[in-house]
Amino acid sequence: MASRSETNARAAALRARFEAAGAVVVEPPILQPADTLLDLYGEDIRARAYVTHDPLRGEQMLRPDFTVPVVEMHMAGGAEPARYTYAGEVFRRQEDDPARASEYVQVGFEIFDRHAPAEADAEAFHLISQALAHVNARPVMGDIGILMAAVDGLDTSAPRKAALMRHIWRPHRFRALLDRFAGACAGSETRAAVLAGSVVPGAPLIGLRSKHEIEARITNLREDAEVPPLAASAVAALDALLAVSGPLPQALSALRDLSSQIPAIAAALALLEERALALQARGIAVETLPFEASFGRTLMEYYDGFVFAFHSPYGPDGAPLASGGRYDALTRQLGGGRSIPAVGGVMRPGLLLDVEQGT
Repeated sequence: MASRSETNARAAALRARFEAAGAVVVEPPILQPADTLLDLYGEDIRARAYVTHDPLRGEQMLRPDFTVPVVEMHMAGGAEPARYTYAGEVFRRQEDDPARASEYVQVGFEIFDRHAPAEADAEAFHLISQALAHVNARPVMGDIGILMAAVDGLDTSAPRKAALMRHIWRPHRFRALLDRFAGACAGSETRAAVLAGSVVPGAPLIGLRSKHEIEARITNLREDAEVPPLAASAVAALDALLAVSGPLPQALSALRDLSSQIPAIAAALALLEERALALQARGIAVETLPFEASFGRTLMEYYDGFVFAFHSPYGPDGAPLASGGRYDALTRQLGGGRSIPAVGGVMRPGLLLDVEQGT
């Protein structure tokens, strides 16, 4: 296992590589405000963040990653276009796997640019690919934007679409919702009792929800019960989309075929095709580049388009050496009415050294 001094030295070298590509070095504070930022990370990171209370500043957390604070910094007044790089520790509790590090060094590169998003995607991927070329890291890419477009195009109610969108990053929950909305599984006995009006009124209020919130929830459940089930053909098409996997050219062909059944993915598919051309122009072997339509659903929840990772050549297990993606929606959430297309990636210099040393 690499020492701390070796890891820091490699992190500095990687950051210098991104500086040479035009990135400005930034150093977000280790202690970050927790109240708003935690909601942007998603369920997994929220559960693993180190959170404390400051009497003057409120809830604070040790930064679990760099991207969100860098976006917050940029949206508060950064120049456009902009490229940033950073290196430093991030912190995540590992209660489910104590063998994994709860503190490790992360190096990253972020691009904020309103023009040619496919070119920016290719630039971020290519720079990280070059930094890992000597260890033959295994790349994989996907596109959360295609899945989001498919969900948005479903012929169902807005609340059902919103529920599916919210759980894209939780595949089991997403599957359960999809089956329920398609009428493929029965609801709970409690839900059936509420819909039938057989719940005894006047029960004591237990928990944090108010009577008004409970009544609103019951109203929502009854309105949802009136929504027609999703068509079996729509569910089958979505399943086929999620199953698309293979070298990028074959995946593109499969997605083009599916676009006749899911016309809502046309714009996202066009962007993927532009990205493939931009990657090819930078010397990436797109003919063998693995694409998985379901990839990225266990990465950060702020990704909403292109996603990628590079894995150790020695096996499928463990954290990736690098990962990243596009997060346009995150800039809107932190922009106070403004937004800018953005993409980036992070690397684990400690894991990279372990691969180099064969440990």
